[in-house]
Amino acid sequence: MQDRIDELTQWQSADDALHARFLTGSFVSGVTFINAIADAAEAAGHHPDVDLRFPHVDISLTTHDAGSITDKDIDLAAEISQIAQAQGVDTEG
Repeated sequence: MQDRIDELTQWQSADDALHARFLTGSFVSGVTFINAIADAAEAAGHHPDVDLRFPHVDISLTTHDAGSITDKDIDLAAEISQIAQAQGVDTEG
């Protein structure tokens, strides 16, 4: 599991969750980004915690019923990173 987490270079692991800050640059770009994440989350049946701010979006992923990071979180984090890349959204750090 840790090897898969380490591959997520845009994400940090802390407090039994994956965290990332995506620099959207504007509120509207943040909403567009979140809408794409919402579609991916619904398809996966797994939902992140999302915090939209100007000019970034913070995302946390954890599997609440497991109380830790699972493959569901890693898979969705990878998909969110792909969405960010497709939309030209960078991460902090």
